[in-house]
This record gives sequence, C-alpha cells and structure tokens, in this order.
Amino acid sequence: MRAVRVVRDGVRSRGSRVGRVGAGGRDRGQTVIEFIGVVPLILLLLVALWQCALVGYAFVLAGNAADEGARAGAAAENGGAACQAAALREVPSSLQAGPPACGADGTGMYGAKVTLKIPILVPGVLNGFSIEGTAAHVKER
Repeated sequence: MRAVRVVRDGVRSRGSRVGRVGAGGRDRGQTVIEFIGVVPLILLLLVALWQCALVGYAFVLAGNAADEGARAGAAAENGGAACQAAALREVPSSLQAGPPACGADGTGMYGAKVTLKIPILVPGVLNGFSIEGTAAHVKER
C-alpha cells in the first residue's frame, strides 16, 4: 500500500489525479450569465443619459433662439418679422412647435418667446412635451 497524503485544498498528492475540480471548472459560463443580466441595465442607463442630453440641448436651443430673436427685434424697425426670422434661424425645423411670439411691452423692453418640442430618443421622429425659452432686450429707438 502506498501512503497518500491529503494537502490543504483536499487534493491528493503523489501522482493521484483524483481530487477536487478546479475553481474554474465549476464557474464555466457564469460570466456570460452575469453579463447578460447586466446588459439591459446598462442600456437603460445609456438611454436615460441620452434623453437627459436631448432635454438639455432643447433648453439651450430655446433660450438661444429667444435671445437672438429679442436682440434682432429690439434693433429693427419692423421688430416682429426680424425677431421671428432670427429666432427660427437658430432652431432646427424638427423641434419647432410654432412661430415665436415677439413684441414690445410698455416698459421699453422687446421680448421673444420660443416654444420647442423636446424629442424623445430620436430628434425629429418622436417629439414629446413642449418647452419655452424667453428673453428680452432694451428696445432701441
């Protein structure tokens, strides 16, 4: 009879091939299953981040278009036409919800209000709710 020694991990020594299955053998495929389980969460996070970027972009466009329209309307003789033309130049047609509202108020300020449709995931394909950007400039005389 040969003396067989048991070592720390329960694996027999002295040439015996019988013993525990290695740690890698039991976990075969586990990484793929975990990856498949996490992928939908990662995709959902990316979609949410993309939508936040589109909302921010729409707000920046609305504010900039209203500012440009108010500036052009305040400096022009025919303020309404100049205001609308300047505001519409700044916004893609796929986001426009209607013509900008331009006009002077009684305090010497010329204001513009631009309404845009916030896109849902793909600009120009599916548009959700509307936002407004407003601005005012001192009317030049």
